[in-house]
Amino acid sequence: MIRVALRGLAGRKLRAVLTSFAIVLGVAMVSGTFVLTDMISRAFDNIFTEQYAHTDAVISGKSSDISFQGETVAAPSFPADLLQRVRGLPDVEVAAGGIGDDSATKIIDKKGKPIVPSGAPTLGFGIDFSPKAARFNPLRLVSTTPAGRWPAAPNEVIIDSGTAGDEGFHVGDTIRIATLKPIAAFKLVGIAQYGSVSSIGSATFTAFPLAKAQELLNRKGELDAISVAGKNGVSQEQLVKEIKQVVPANEVEVRTQAQQVKEAKKQGAFTKIIRYFLLAFAAIALFVGAFVIFNTLSITIAQRIREFATLRTIGASRRQILTSVTLEALVIGLLAAVIGLFIGIGLAEGLNSLFKALNQDLPTTGLIVAGRTIVLSLVIWVVVTLAAGLAPAVRATKIPPIAAVREGATLPPSRLAPFVPFIALALIALAVAALAYGMFVNDLSTLVRLLSLAVGCLVLFIGVAVVSPRLVPGISRAVRPLAKWVMFGVSALVYPTRLGTWLVRDGILRQGLSGSQRTLKLAGGVVLMLVLGPALLFAAAYLMSFLSVVIGYGFIAAIAVLEAVLVFWLLMMVVNRLRGRGFPSDLPSIRFDPATDRLSGENSRRNPGRTAATAAALMIGLALVTFIAVLSNGMKQSNRRAIERQVKSDYMITSQNGFEAISVEAGDAAARAPVVRLASSVRADVGKVAGSAQQVTGIDPETITRVYRFDWKKGSDSAAENLGPHGAIVDEKFADSKNLSLGSRFKLLTTNGTSTQLEVKGIYKPPPFYPLLGVVSISKSFFDQIYDRPQNLFTFVEVTAAANDATERALKQALKNFPDAKVQTRSAWIHDQDKDFDNFLILLYVLLALAVIVSLFGMVNTLVLSVFERTRELGMLRAVGMTRNQVARMVRQESVITALIGAALGLPLGVFLAWLVTRALSQYDVEFVPQWKTLIAFAIVAIIVGVIAAVLPARRASRLNVLRALQYE
Repeated sequence: MIRVALRGLAGRKLRAVLTSFAIVLGVAMVSGTFVLTDMISRAFDNIFTEQYAHTDAVISGKSSDISFQGETVAAPSFPADLLQRVRGLPDVEVAAGGIGDDSATKIIDKKGKPIVPSGAPTLGFGIDFSPKAARFNPLRLVSTTPAGRWPAAPNEVIIDSGTAGDEGFHVGDTIRIATLKPIAAFKLVGIAQYGSVSSIGSATFTAFPLAKAQELLNRKGELDAISVAGKNGVSQEQLVKEIKQVVPANEVEVRTQAQQVKEAKKQGAFTKIIRYFLLAFAAIALFVGAFVIFNTLSITIAQRIREFATLRTIGASRRQILTSVTLEALVIGLLAAVIGLFIGIGLAEGLNSLFKALNQDLPTTGLIVAGRTIVLSLVIWVVVTLAAGLAPAVRATKIPPIAAVREGATLPPSRLAPFVPFIALALIALAVAALAYGMFVNDLSTLVRLLSLAVGCLVLFIGVAVVSPRLVPGISRAVRPLAKWVMFGVSALVYPTRLGTWLVRDGILRQGLSGSQRTLKLAGGVVLMLVLGPALLFAAAYLMSFLSVVIGYGFIAAIAVLEAVLVFWLLMMVVNRLRGRGFPSDLPSIRFDPATDRLSGENSRRNPGRTAATAAALMIGLALVTFIAVLSNGMKQSNRRAIERQVKSDYMITSQNGFEAISVEAGDAAARAPVVRLASSVRADVGKVAGSAQQVTGIDPETITRVYRFDWKKGSDSAAENLGPHGAIVDEKFADSKNLSLGSRFKLLTTNGTSTQLEVKGIYKPPPFYPLLGVVSISKSFFDQIYDRPQNLFTFVEVTAAANDATERALKQALKNFPDAKVQTRSAWIHDQDKDFDNFLILLYVLLALAVIVSLFGMVNTLVLSVFERTRELGMLRAVGMTRNQVARMVRQESVITALIGAALGLPLGVFLAWLVTRALSQYDVEFVPQWKTLIAFAIVAIIVGVIAAVLPARRASRLNVLRALQYE
């Protein structure tokens, strides 16, 4: 039976290859995710390990133990005079101070724009470059011409090699750099990398001499860290103990090298989030692939009834049949998993390129393929393949031996068949309950909530797939007229290209043509095929961009690929002519064909289970894409409403990336501009408020109510205008959670350890989706007293004249020394926020496209198997007069009907999930706003998927030899 199984696979190579594609893509996503995240993790490990390689002890500011939104607040600076105390210790060989900032230092490119990576830090270092302290320098000069060196003068700097390469900076150039001070020019004396890590992703770094960095980053007389090396024979623990005796325990922390590396590596823990994020999409591809495998094996077994019955007749037991089918699934799964594992290595580079394109790339090292990656990739997909093939294998064992002599024998129905509708309804009800539990029940851990939602979605998809065979006949009848018009429209759209290929084929392969006839056909065919046809398709893709920009650009990319394929096809036609192979084809036409229209509809309803399983794979991909699109659009609308409800000013001044803080001096410069009536800056930082970590903002009491709209619940604008030094305005939700009312007092602990009492002066209700102010707002002057190095989150600006181009130019001129400051009108700022949503949406679309591609191969597989199954039928149709074009048109329309069934199930399901999540997020004012033009675009995508899936099966069906088809069994 093992030999029979292996020979069966060898005899059905095409089916095995098409089935394996679903596995290959899923394994590639799993292995690619592990390879990429391992490269990122190794890079961070190398950075932190090498940074402290020659250090025995590290002194840093004592952390306030405030963690906000998953991130621990950076430790404060400490007095620089501690360095001299440490250097005076008997067991200290050398000690050096340093400072570091992750957002204030911006390198200016040659166009005068700051280099601001999206989400990555812009690091600024102050380093002691003296020979004694060289052992503590984490940077390494790269080889350049002329050779670089470490900075020695205050106007000298080094920058990272990535930025230097991207921007064309060379040693000896004068570059401009913005910090917490106005922009200044520096001489570039060296280009460096971080230890052995050649790329730090989209992050940048600039290193100044220590004294200059203290000036530029507002750390006069302060340090962020002291690195210490002990004398020979002194252990790290002994050195730390000695240092602790001379430094204030309430201001600094002292760690050994190992402890400091462990602490630093916590900053790289976010790579696990990236891993789980990407693995979630791999799981989706896995789930869709399981449908494809199940459907393929089910169809194959149904087609091999007489083969299995014959095996039973000559003595094969049910266990042997089960072993044979299971072995086929195992071999397909294992071989495809190995191929997918290697493709995943290339996919890791592709994912990294995707992050780079979105300006989100991270540090990476050389290729890392861990043993865990290999084992998990292989085991996961072998298990999935076996699980998906188990049910078809069990059904194969129930084929009776008598079926070997029956023409047209079918599989016996399952004992559960009468109960399928009830099982499906129970699954759907269970899914809705799990989703509701995950979204509406309070006090759940994040893990339990996510698991509940994942299980709910999984069971919902299975429930809909189980019930869909009962829905297929009705949906098929409903969409058949649409499919007919769709095929007519698609035929008209691609007719110039098809006519061009026919002319080229005819001109190359037809015998007896004169030289002028052949030349005319070839010239006209090439023009139609490569110029006019693609031009018409480009016009259609351009129109699609009005429905969805992302899909429109995707279609344009697909047309470019089509152009390349057509050129390759043209070359192959010439080669076939030289080899004496090939034949002319039928002239393509555009017309309705009642016969093929009726037959395609009947074929889709002939086996509802098969059609439903094929459509289910596409349904899952479309449902998830629809869910994300609808939810994202609702969030964008909620974000827009939230900003409109709060902001009254003409202009906003933010950082270039919109979420980092900017220099206080930028707001002051804007206030001095002649066109400005008033400028109200908002400071921001984090603090522990009444025992919980929250954002704290500093506002200008005199101007804030003129540019920001408060929705007062207790108090009025006068509360903000008369805030006083210890007064606070509090978010209503926070006030309720802490039982605060007007006049209540509570404690604020800042990041530098300062503790102060605040009094509630007013309570207001900000929009919960995007509150611009912190949970607690205090006066700006008091904020500056209790926080180190205060910075602006944004500045509201009212102008004296109308908000126009001239006014905006005047504001930009006032801020010319602060290139990280970005001036925008309120509407432009909202538009920028929308772009952030759209960029993230593109990333999700690209990752979900994998599931759609898997479903595409599933449709191709089903159609190919359907052509095999109906070989004699197709031969009969050809024998009674059906043309090749009609056969191809019938297969294509059947594929479009299947795709429309997938869309009819997937689009409403995605909208339902989005509505459910929106209801769960109603406390954040998330709106349910389906964008109907996007849904129409997704339906068109489903149709195109159906057309593409039918290309090869239709070609195969139209080229069947009529006599051999009639003899096929």
